[in-house]
Amino acid sequence: MKRLTWITALLLAGASPAVLAAPDSCERVKSDIQQRIITNGVPESGFTLDIVPNDQADRPDAQVVGHCANDTHKILYTRTSSGNYPVSGAATQDGVPAEPQ
Repeated sequence: MKRLTWITALLLAGASPAVLAAPDSCERVKSDIQQRIITNGVPESGFTLDIVPNDQADRPDAQVVGHCANDTHKILYTRTSSGNYPVSGAATQDGVPAEPQ
């Protein structure tokens, strides 16, 4: 029985770095998505990106545009009314907002 506990402890210790790296992974994915949106012509002040646990990703005003941390978190895109960029509009196939028409 002690051997099983020792093996379990080793497995958990091995998983810890991956769990600790999850926030960094999410921030990197969020940054990549943000850059793609800006490159498509959406001003930085025209949207927000939020990293939320999967069980909090169901928001009527937001669109899931990515996932991270071994698919335990979602990245949500929400348009803001800043500037003259329209609040509603189309998105591209991969879920990133299209360039303004």
